[in-house]
Amino acid sequence: MAGRPQISLATVVLDCPDAHALADFYRRLLGWEVKCSEPDWVLLRCPDGGTGLSFQSEPGYQAPVWPERPEEQQKMLHLDLRVDDLDDAETYAVAAGATRAAFQPQDDVRVLLDPAGHPFCLFLH
Repeated sequence: MAGRPQISLATVVLDCPDAHALADFYRRLLGWEVKCSEPDWVLLRCPDGGTGLSFQSEPGYQAPVWPERPEEQQKMLHLDLRVDDLDDAETYAVAAGATRAAFQPQDDVRVLLDPAGHPFCLFLH
């Protein structure tokens, strides 16, 4: 092999019970645009460019448990979202459909759950 082939991250895909419902939540939360929509898959992109966020409907989807517990569905990834005000961002996210997680491991980070149960973190930049 002559070296590393060109490889770049195009999008992160979140499995969920309803791709369109979860995409709509993140579209409102992030202010991103729908770039592609199919019956069971939606792609969002930031208007400024960068890595996209996609959603894929999975009939057998099981929401992860937060915080993790043995023998229960584990999260496989989570999103870290940089914000300028934790309280305002949390209020906005909850109004958009998020839920504040009962367990908050740090004072300077807020853990919320999206409508499909994926945890995501808000943190100050």
